[in-house]
Amino acid sequence: MTARTQWTIVLGVIAALALGLWGATHLLSDELYHVEVGNEAPRFQAVTLDTPPQPRTLDDYKGRVVLLNVWATWCPPCREEMPSMQALHRDFASRGFKVVAVSIDEAGAEQKVRDFVKEFGLTFDVLHDPAGAIQKLYATTGVPENFVIAADGTVRKKAYAQDWNSPENRALIARLLDEAGAPAGGPAPATPAGDAPVTTPVGTPAGAAGASAGTR
Repeated sequence: MTARTQWTIVLGVIAALALGLWGATHLLSDELYHVEVGNEAPRFQAVTLDTPPQPRTLDDYKGRVVLLNVWATWCPPCREEMPSMQALHRDFASRGFKVVAVSIDEAGAEQKVRDFVKEFGLTFDVLHDPAGAIQKLYATTGVPENFVIAADGTVRKKAYAQDWNSPENRALIARLLDEAGAPAGGPAPATPAGDAPVTTPVGTPAGAAGASAGTR
């Protein structure tokens, strides 16, 4: 075998490996890509609960500090953490902070989502993604999953159900707002989030907190 033939074989093998890697990266991108702290937050799409519904994307919150919540009405841990999200929103909204809760309830469940919003007195943005596309985009493993997104569009925290009105989470949001140059004035002291405290620690799947198996 000549040297030229050997090099031809080597180059052919390299080309085949490169083509295989390219194919795997594109065909399995959903399995290979995970949203991690420090990554740019994917640009999800969802709709409002209005009639007719209005489209919303992450771009609508550009330059804002956002707590993005992926949830469903049938998820017990979602019900537990919502009051603490409402408390956080109430205390920091004046500085431009946004809570955006995207429901993955099935198509036709809009009224169920509206009833949930009314039951908990939610005043932050609640959107609907009946196709569940946000789950694939953010590589979530269940509900709820949360992503704190800084004003520069990067993910600064990932978490399962927890107390969003805790001193640690309040300090995180305040710091990110300061970094973004949000209006001063400071939030009010922490106010009670509700009668059902959330005890699920960061990184603990909902199923491990006594939730139904269907949430994870």
